[in-house]
Amino acid sequence: MYALILGKNPKLSEAEFYSFVRRFGLKINVIEASHNWIIFESSKKVEHLFHRLGGALKLVRITGNEENAVKELTYSKLFTVSIYGKEDWKLWRKLGSQIKKIFKGEGSAKFFKPAKVYAMPSELILKGFPETKDFVFIYGEKLWVGETIKITDPFELKKLDVERPVQRAIFSIPPRLARIMVNLTEIRQGNFLDPFCGIGTIVQEFLLQGLNAYGSDSDPKAIKGAKENLKWLKKEFKVKKTAHLEVCDARKLKRCFRTKFDAIVTEPWLGKPLKYNPTRGEAIQMANQLDRFYYQVFDSFRDVLKRNGRVVFVFPAYKLKDGRIYRKERRWLEKLGFEVLAKYTDFEERHRVVRDIHVLRFKG
Repeated sequence: MYALILGKNPKLSEAEFYSFVRRFGLKINVIEASHNWIIFESSKKVEHLFHRLGGALKLVRITGNEENAVKELTYSKLFTVSIYGKEDWKLWRKLGSQIKKIFKGEGSAKFFKPAKVYAMPSELILKGFPETKDFVFIYGEKLWVGETIKITDPFELKKLDVERPVQRAIFSIPPRLARIMVNLTEIRQGNFLDPFCGIGTIVQEFLLQGLNAYGSDSDPKAIKGAKENLKWLKKEFKVKKTAHLEVCDARKLKRCFRTKFDAIVTEPWLGKPLKYNPTRGEAIQMANQLDRFYYQVFDSFRDVLKRNGRVVFVFPAYKLKDGRIYRKERRWLEKLGFEVLAKYTDFEERHRVVRDIHVLRFKG
């Protein structure tokens, strides 16, 4: 039995996990779920594939439930304690002391406890991992007890972002989100295209996952930067495959590619950066202007997608002056043959433009 600890956008992380399960043909049985975790039964295959997830923080092996399960934990000279479902400093310290007493019979043990942190971040675990064990207590309908066995490596994701030779900090999609979007396609292998590839963040994720990677952009400078970054990726991460990159207008894809694609994963131009939060009227006007361009892009997608091919596409939504979010309905997608399967938002509080991630199927 396992627990998955979801990331900073739990709804998107949860959606990614279920897409990931279908993508890799995993059989799971969900026992219990909450805002930021899922308890489930599965084969050990989930442990081997965990690194393919972008939105999860930890994979925990559940050893038992209720406090007696503490006795089943494996001895460690150094350990941390993470609790979910409660924020109780006294409880946190009590659990650490209880584990220490149990371990006393096997040898000395040190409880690693940064002040006022109830759930150990991956960065802290990695400083001592695997020497430091992270024991997890999840308070749901039962108390679930377990041990962290896999974590998302934030240092690897940071390296994929900021250590590349070519940077475009304002315009680049985070590697974490690129990984999530690839999983949302639910397609395990085949030809994948990013027609707004920029400096290659999504294309590099295609390569890391062993997919047939294609990318294009209308800006020759961006393609040059993408080639430099992918050359770096191949060396640093020992990637064997290469990507096919083209300078190409996304509205004229059939002129550039004879390949038929299983999936298109992309974040297009979302408009000019905003200096203030717009009114609803201003948001509608900006969305309508961009939709004239996006309509032509999706019309072009029809020429290069296989029937039942998937598209994961970021549309802009807007955080308004009154705090609400404006998300445009796009009925023209259905007219072009695209069925909207799901929609998710991804943003931070300071953002004025919100990522409105659409998962679509091309009906042909």
